[in-house]
Parts: sequence; C-alpha cells; structure tokens
Amino acid sequence: MGWVNLMSLAGLFVIVGFAWMLSTHRSAVKPRIIAWGLGIQFLFAVLIFGLPFGERLFLFMNKFVANLLGYAEEGASFLFGPLAVPAGTEGSLGYMLAFQALPAVIFFSAIMGLLYHWKVMPWVIGTFARLFTRSMRVSGAEGVCATSNIFVGIESAMAIRPFLRNMTRSELCLLLTAGMATIASTVLGLYVLTLQSVFPDIAGHLVTASLLSAPAALVMAKVVYPETEQPETLGVDVKPQIESKDNWMQAVTDSSMEGFKLAIGIGVALIAFISLLALVNGATGWIGGWFGLDSLRLEQIAGWIFVPFVFLMGVAPADVTAISELIGLRLLVTEVPAYQQLALMIQEGTLQSPRSAVIATYALCGFAHVASLGIFMGGIAALEPSRTKDLGAVGLRALLAATLACLITGCVAGIFTFGDAVSLLEVAE
Repeated sequence: MGWVNLMSLAGLFVIVGFAWMLSTHRSAVKPRIIAWGLGIQFLFAVLIFGLPFGERLFLFMNKFVANLLGYAEEGASFLFGPLAVPAGTEGSLGYMLAFQALPAVIFFSAIMGLLYHWKVMPWVIGTFARLFTRSMRVSGAEGVCATSNIFVGIESAMAIRPFLRNMTRSELCLLLTAGMATIASTVLGLYVLTLQSVFPDIAGHLVTASLLSAPAALVMAKVVYPETEQPETLGVDVKPQIESKDNWMQAVTDSSMEGFKLAIGIGVALIAFISLLALVNGATGWIGGWFGLDSLRLEQIAGWIFVPFVFLMGVAPADVTAISELIGLRLLVTEVPAYQQLALMIQEGTLQSPRSAVIATYALCGFAHVASLGIFMGGIAALEPSRTKDLGAVGLRALLAATLACLITGCVAGIFTFGDAVSLLEVAE
C-alpha cells in the first residue's frame, strides 16, 4: 500500500471526524454504527477488489450492464433513428443525451418492474436490510430504506410508507440521506453511456459504488443526526411494502411509464439548472472581471470548499482542483453534467492520473445536490403531509450527510486503487 492509499485511508477517518464535529448530538453518536458501516464497506470492497471471485464478478457486472445497454439502444434507434446512434459509431450524428442516454432510463425501469413483479428485488432488499439492521442496530424501516435506494429513487419511500407518520427526525434524515447518497439502478445506464467510450469498465465501477454508498449513507446520517428517540421499528424486520401487479405485462407497462416520467424529469431539471447556472456564472464572471477574474464560475467557487476533502480522498495533487470543481458542479446542478465533464477530461487527457478518474467516479456517484433534496422532500411530504415541517428541519443536514457519504465512498475507492491503475479497472487513454 503506497502513501496515496494511506492518504485515502486517513481521509476516510478525517471525514467521519468532520461529520462528528457537525453532529446535532455528538454524545449520542454510536461507535457501533460507524464501525459496522465502515466494516461492511470494506467487506464489499475486499470481496470485489481483493479476491479472484470478486474480479470475475466485477467483470461480469460490467459486461452484463453493457449488454443491457445494447438492447436499450435497439428501442431508441427504432424510435429516433440516426439521432439514437451512439457517438463514435457509423451513422452517428454525435452525442445527444436526450436521444441516446435518457431512453436507457425507461428500459432500466422496465427491467426493475419485472424484477419486482417476480419477487426478486423484494428478496434482495430484505436480505440487505436485515444485514444493516442486525449489524448496525438501526431500525427496520431505515434498513429497508437504505437498501431500496440502491435500486430505485424517491419510490423507495413507498416501501416504508406505513411507517412515515411515526418515524423520528433521525430516521427522516436517514431517509433523505440514503436517497441522495446513492444512485438508482434506473439511471445507471445514463451514466454508463456518458463515460463508457473513455472508461470501458465504468459499469462495474458504478454498480460497486452504489453498493458501497448504502452503508456510507447509514454511517453519515447517524453521525450528522444521531438517534435520540425510540424508533417504532427498532429491532423489527420490516418487509418492503411493494405494490403488486396483476401480471408481467402490467409491471412492464407501469414501470416504463414511471421511467418515462423520470427521464423527462431529468431532462427538465438539466435544462433549468444548467441554464440558471449559466445565468449566475454570467453575473459571477462580470463581478469577477472587476478583480481580473473574468472566468470565475459558481461551480469553481463551490469547488474550493471541497479541495481539502478531495485531497484527503487521495486524488493526485495536480488533479485536486479539477475534481473539486466536478463535485461542486454536482452539488449545484446534478451529477449528469459532472460525469459529462469527467468524460471530457479523460478524453482530452486533462487529468494527470487515471487514479483521479476512478476516485471521482465513486465520489460523484450519488444524487447529493440541491435539486434532489427538493425532489425527495417534496415526494415524501406528498406521501405523509404531517411530516413536512420535520423534513424541512433535517433537509440541509441530510444533504451534508449525503455529500460526505459520497466522499467516504471515494476514499474507499482510493484505498483499493493502486498506483496509476486499478486491478480490474482500466481507463482508456
């Protein structure tokens, strides 16, 4: 293990310590939750990166997702023709997010709908939930919530809807944090298509990152806003409350329509927030011009906040500023343009080390941004209006916890990234 790996290891504990300093009740933070949460993260990482079986599993996941995307392209090409042909292939008109990447959201939603109908996902969610609840001693509702967010987004609140009314504020903070610290499988294809041409093994990384982020979310939520009340489902195995469909055709149809709404929502959010960011950057550049900083941008200013954290993750010193700006961009807009910028950096050779690209992939893998906070708070409030005030009280702390959870996932990636390359992982030159 080199000094950069030790830096990532040290950064992991420094970031957890930083979260503890900002905790609402430092004396209520339970060391067991931290120890087991980080331990589960390390267990997942060792299984995937440290064992021959893990290497085969990683490559299988990467190839499996890539093949699924190939099938998704068939449907998009049928509907949109040349507009859907991936960039870099014959007949392509260039990269077009709306026609090449967003349709994958619909396809992946349909796949998830089938897996829920066939009872595969409820079993997977229940298994992981029991692992979290019994090892970390969080409530049953929290275990289900943290696990289901690996596979779905705001819909995860539906899995514990009967318990929302009586959940403690700490549980609500975890509910929001888990949603923002992870990515839903339904949008996995969107990120893969953004990076696959320059980062061949990106699918395997993103699946791994999503798994690692679930225990990270539990740790950070319970450090930033520890439990001081008595949860209703503490020590109880909660079964996910999944709406059953009459048949597989209904499952595919309903899930596809949900995927369509999600794809449209992503597109609308990107248009709104990127345009607003451009407007603010125009004003920022104008003001910065008074001080000789004509190119000053808001995401650059936000990125300055993350410079020490990115350094602690073990990113190459020459790349710290660039990666910090990507995390700032994710916080202000969404992870989609951040991943697009990362792909451009890799393609143009802007980053000095492939290690930086790998760590950035993990640190960006989450919905930890302002828009997502509004979406999750609004969605949960719609399910249980009586908790609106409480959601408002914990919202910003949940965003903080989710952001820090993504950063410690980046640290774990840095610990297992050796030199300028990673076993199993290759970044295209």
